[in-house]
Amino acid sequence: MSFCSLFEVLQLKKTRVLFCCLGNICRSPTAEAVFRVRVEEAGLGQHIEIDSAGTHDFHIGKPPDTRTQRAAMKRGYDMSGLRGRQVEISDFSRFDYVLAMDHANMENLQRLCPQKEQGRLELFLKYASRHGEREVPDPYYGGEEGFERVLDMVEDAAEGLLRYIRQASG
Repeated sequence: MSFCSLFEVLQLKKTRVLFCCLGNICRSPTAEAVFRVRVEEAGLGQHIEIDSAGTHDFHIGKPPDTRTQRAAMKRGYDMSGLRGRQVEISDFSRFDYVLAMDHANMENLQRLCPQKEQGRLELFLKYASRHGEREVPDPYYGGEEGFERVLDMVEDAAEGLLRYIRQASG
């Protein structure tokens, strides 16, 4: 390997993405699982780090909701190894993208986030191209169709986010 090639490799920065919802058992782990598959399919698994967290501590250490896992598995997304965790202050400097599933969680993140890191916060559906909504609805208190709708929205936004990251990285 030439010096220039080695220098270019050392200059590559890993992009870090954190998906956030309320309890980290429905929407954000769905986004984590879907985006991870998209990133792996693109051959970028070593270049993009992916995680999810909740803005509250309701489900720390618990697996994703069984309905979430069932809907995801039907589409080939395995969430069995994921466990809920709460957003930590260090996440705001560690992750390049901190993506909220809805406005309520965006407000929670804005309250927690140091001022200098506020630019990392966005709504995840900003990256969707086939859905006009800007919030991923919480399917927790609804029926099975809500989990399917969340997957549709998340798949759309995940594709857009990956496109965006690839373009931003050159």
